[in-house]
Amino acid sequence: MNVWIAIGVTAVGCYAVKLLGLLVPAGILERPFVRRLAALLPVALLAALTAEQTFADGRALVLDARAAGLAAAAVALLLRAPFLVVVAAAVVVTAGVRAMTGWA
Repeated sequence: MNVWIAIGVTAVGCYAVKLLGLLVPAGILERPFVRRLAALLPVALLAALTAEQTFADGRALVLDARAAGLAAAAVALLLRAPFLVVVAAAVVVTAGVRAMTGWA
């Protein structure tokens, strides 16, 4: 029964956050600082998620094949490669490093 309580509380919380977003006056959303923050926040969150997924394993910091794949993606981005080439480079390098070293 505790799971259903958690689901209900989460649903109500999500609805409340959505409602609060709709109640924000338009004048606040037009401020330059808010516009800049809205533009940069998704990039920062995505970078943090990428770093956490690449270098964390539970509560430990790890350096494995995922880091090599991320480095390959970074090089491809610096070379202005298309998005699918960037993803493919990361996949191929990660798989290659895992195959050669036995890293998981």
